Amino acid sequence: MTRLNAIFIKEIRQIRRDRLSLGLLVLVPAFLLLLYGYALSFDVKHIGVAVLDEDNTRTSRALLDSLFQNQYFDRIGALSSRGEIDYWLKNGKARLALVIPRKFSEDVGRGEHGRVQALIDGVDATVGNVAVGYLDALAERFSLQFAGKGNGILQPLRLESRIWFNPDLRSAHFLVPGLMAMLLMISAVIATSLSIVREKECETIEQINVSAVRPLELIIGKILPYFLICLVTTLTILGVGYFAFGVVVRGSVFLLALSVLVFLFAALGMGLLISAATSSQQEAFQLAIVSTLLPSIILSGLIFPIAGMPAIIRGITFLMIPRYFVSVMRSIILKDASFAVIWPQLAAMLLLGLVFNFLAIMIMGKKH
Repeated sequence: MTRLNAIFIKEIRQIRRDRLSLGLLVLVPAFLLLLYGYALSFDVKHIGVAVLDEDNTRTSRALLDSLFQNQYFDRIGALSSRGEIDYWLKNGKARLALVIPRKFSEDVGRGEHGRVQALIDGVDATVGNVAVGYLDALAERFSLQFAGKGNGILQPLRLESRIWFNPDLRSAHFLVPGLMAMLLMISAVIATSLSIVREKECETIEQINVSAVRPLELIIGKILPYFLICLVTTLTILGVGYFAFGVVVRGSVFLLALSVLVFLFAALGMGLLISAATSSQQEAFQLAIVSTLLPSIILSGLIFPIAGMPAIIRGITFLMIPRYFVSVMRSIILKDASFAVIWPQLAAMLLLGLVFNFLAIMIMGKKH
């Protein structure tokens, strides 16, 4: 027992000195539980809806009031013509466009079905399916309320839903672009996070420090091999997505390549920052896993809709590189989006990349 007690005390002291590992073991699980406990939700709320009310009567306004008196749909804009629908849906300004045609109230007043068209962005199959279900339920409720007022027709409202960009609502079509972000993020950050810290553990970093190599040159030299590997991985994912799942790139190949380059610049910079700030490969690996794997799955919009998350969690997602890349990939591959649509996401990734790489250079410069 004396020897056992000595080993136990020795290990406790080592753990106490290694504050990073202690924090990862004790604080990170609690933080992740709180974070993902709020973020993990399949509930779809606050779906942005653009409305084109060509009828503009008391009946059409009553219909709209009944649709938006809940937390599922938010009326974010009024359209003046059908030509604006494509712009709102393709740019991601709205997830759904509702069209109430002329003579809607007249048709209902004559005892006929009043037809309302719902055009849904089907890029995210989960949100598309849920939106259709919500609309059907709300339309049925409005019909029952209208019939209960003695209007003589049991089903005055007929909702005609059409899915854009992913008509069959195939999960693979929206998962493959998102999985590209997750796989590239994990491989890029983990690989580069071990690059510089490996030199520290092998004690070859001192030779680099006394050489004529500058911090910027060291950073670029460390990034380039993994950059090329990630490009090969990108081509592999696109190839598998096409031949195995039928996912076709509808947008510009040039924009796709530009987006991948900006994303890799940010992801590799994050990996280098982790590598420069840690002192062992174990620490770097743990930090890379915590900061990439779960955030890429949960806080990027890959599976769980960001719009349904609490405001504080949505704020945290703005610091996650995959959030922007998932949106860009789905827009280019499924929507044929233009540069005018995706430039805010590209700018956000570029800014994060500049911050990560700048901090990595600063840390390496102090140790050089």
